[in-house]
Amino acid sequence: MKRILQLLSILIFSVSPVFSQGQFKSDSLLQKASLKDCVQYALEHQPSVQQSLINEKIADQEIKSKLADWFPQLNFNFNFQHNYRLPTSIFQGRPVQFGVINTSSGQFSLTQTIFNRDVLLASSTAHDVRKQAKQQTVRNDINVIVNVSKAYYSVLLTQNQIDLVTQDIARLELSLKDTYAQYKSGVVDKTDYMQATIALNNGKAEKRQDEELLKTSYANLKEQMGYPPNSSLQLNYDMSQMEKNIAIDTSQALNYQNRIEYQLLQTDKKLQKANLDYYIWSFLPSLTAIGEYNLNFQNDQLSKLYNQDYPNSYIGLQLSFPIFQGGKRIQQIDQAELQLKLYDYDLSALKSSVNTEYTQALSNYKSNLNNYQTQKDNLELANNVYKIIELQYKSGIKTYLNVITAETNLRSTQVNYLNALYQVLISKIDLEKALGTIHY
Repeated sequence: MKRILQLLSILIFSVSPVFSQGQFKSDSLLQKASLKDCVQYALEHQPSVQQSLINEKIADQEIKSKLADWFPQLNFNFNFQHNYRLPTSIFQGRPVQFGVINTSSGQFSLTQTIFNRDVLLASSTAHDVRKQAKQQTVRNDINVIVNVSKAYYSVLLTQNQIDLVTQDIARLELSLKDTYAQYKSGVVDKTDYMQATIALNNGKAEKRQDEELLKTSYANLKEQMGYPPNSSLQLNYDMSQMEKNIAIDTSQALNYQNRIEYQLLQTDKKLQKANLDYYIWSFLPSLTAIGEYNLNFQNDQLSKLYNQDYPNSYIGLQLSFPIFQGGKRIQQIDQAELQLKLYDYDLSALKSSVNTEYTQALSNYKSNLNNYQTQKDNLELANNVYKIIELQYKSGIKTYLNVITAETNLRSTQVNYLNALYQVLISKIDLEKALGTIHY
């Protein structure tokens, strides 16, 4: 036993590094993740996407289950009967008992569907049912891409705001140091030093607020990705590349066929048309080929019941023709026709909704693009103004109030620029979704 425990200990210590390596590899899978990495991870791990893939498999299995009715159906039935009292019949005016005390039978039955509206519906709609399940997966994929992209940009926006505040704090700390030195030397009064302290404290408070917001933004991104909540995730991005990616061709025409919602609704309409055909087929007969082989055993003595067999068999055709069902089939056809007409209105309403969505998305994109270009110009101007005011203050030309004003304007312009950049990126995603041109 001692030797076995020693061997187990050696095995555990030798295997544990392997598990640690595997865990580290799993946790560090997306340590430096681009937007493409986040989207790809989400398409592989997001629960809604995985559920759609499972629903595709369920639909496929359901189709195979219904199509199995086209194959020959073989069944076996067994029966044993012990008669405590034999049945009586009247023969030539006298009651006569007939039959045997013990009977047993075995029945092999073979049926082959030749025509049946249930299996005909299954075979005619198999392609569209699979297509419908696939389209639902595509719809979920598109929603995941949009949600992950927006959550990704939200994290970057908050992170960049923290970086800006950090730079401001460093600048304010240096300004506070210079102001304090000037105050001690009697160049400026105490109010400049106090104003610098207030500005620095506000900067630190804003940074703390953004850091807490960053945690929420990361939690939202991980949720949209299906990423483990407690696992580390760091984003990798290139601001210059993001600025290059804001452009989109706004002259392309809206094509409803590109929208997955429109495609899915068309598939639903085709399935409803098949449902209408199904009710029309209810006036057609069902035809089935049948064959049976019966084993019959009869004997008054139980021990000798299976000594002698009296078999019989037959083959034939079974035609089932519904003649009158109280008008039920006509009502079902009328109902199916009305339900089919509803899809025409659904398609019309969807077109109107998509057109509104596209118009709004295009308007938002153009507005945000213009705002981005304006804020980009303002950022350059604000930087120049701050540098000039700072030099003038150090030269004694301007007061510290002018420095604070320039600093506030610069900070506001930087934030506005970042917001404008991410707003135009998000509005581009909305426009691509409205156009149905999101690729993955």
